[in-house]
Amino acid sequence: MNIKEIKESFMRVRETQDPLFSLYKDDKRKGVQNIIKQTQSRIARQQKAENDFEKRFEIETNFWSQGINLIAGIDEVGRGPLAGPVVAAAVILPHDFKILEVNDSKKLTDQKRRELVEIIKEQAISYAYAVIDNHVIDEVNIYQATRIAMKQAVESLDVKPQQLLIDAMDIDLDIPQLKIIKGDAKSNSIAAASILAKVMRDDLMIKYHKQYPEYDFCNNDGYGTPKHLAALETYGVTPIHRKTFAPVKDLTQK
Repeated sequence: MNIKEIKESFMRVRETQDPLFSLYKDDKRKGVQNIIKQTQSRIARQQKAENDFEKRFEIETNFWSQGINLIAGIDEVGRGPLAGPVVAAAVILPHDFKILEVNDSKKLTDQKRRELVEIIKEQAISYAYAVIDNHVIDEVNIYQATRIAMKQAVESLDVKPQQLLIDAMDIDLDIPQLKIIKGDAKSNSIAAASILAKVMRDDLMIKYHKQYPEYDFCNNDGYGTPKHLAALETYGVTPIHRKTFAPVKDLTQK
């Protein structure tokens, strides 16, 4: 076969034991050897992605082996911004869920998160959101507002979970809970929740940007970027700003 035909054949190869490697390993053509190396690298990357994915399912697999099948991953987005709500999501994944790209939402591009949201929604046993606005955050503090959001997300699921996996927090529910530090990088269930919550909050901030374009919410998500802080100084505090957060608090007290 010519180089093009060999390349097309290797594109279908999925494992290093494929007979094509033996067939062409002694081929003197540089192009063929490059194809072999590229294929080996692709397979290695794929294998690593699969291994990493399975590792992120170890916690769930352990519970599943005990007959605990309805495991909800819970995560939140928006604890640090100066404006906008905190958003939580809860997701129950099935045993056969295998979307390797699902990972900590912060490690993914916006486009990839949006692609994954639709897949997660389609395949999840159940999912739900909760949005707690800035007024509640100012009233009870961000930590308690986050706990409220997580609780409401779990309570909004179509089925009651038997076990909760939560990213570094605990919530006021009579359901067994496992608090996992950096859980969105250690559990696919929490990672899926982080993706749903992130996209939901991003879309809310895009809507707020249309109301308050000077603050650049579509780019900063409410965080205190230089442009956002400059707009605060120039235009003042909006109805969606968290008045208990500095420097918003400082401006309201002037």
